Amino acid sequence: MKRLTIGTMATAIALAFGTAATAAETAPAPAASANKKESAGEYVDDAVITSKIKAAIFKDSTLKATEINVETYKGIVQLSGFLKSRADINQAVKLAKGVKGVKSVKNDMMVKGKQ
Repeated sequence: MKRLTIGTMATAIALAFGTAATAAETAPAPAASANKKESAGEYVDDAVITSKIKAAIFKDSTLKATEINVETYKGIVQLSGFLKSRADINQAVKLAKGVKGVKSVKNDMMVKGKQ
């Protein structure tokens, strides 16, 4: 029941942000801020990407979603946290790379107890 509820919520959030992104993309962005700041459309897209990655990690039975922090900026995803094995880290990176809109993944995760 918990998985269904959170998965459904993540999907609803992604859909809501996706609709907002479409509306935001139709409005012209000021030329001066294009290179310096993230536009509303980019921010919404990043939120959708983050939500989709978190949902994919949550659905994976080998990973603990609470151990992985996901942040996205302009399509670049940063994963951080402490996981139990290198295989879990590789799986989280693989899931993140599989999400549409991800340009690259920065892996800042570490195996618990190792530095």
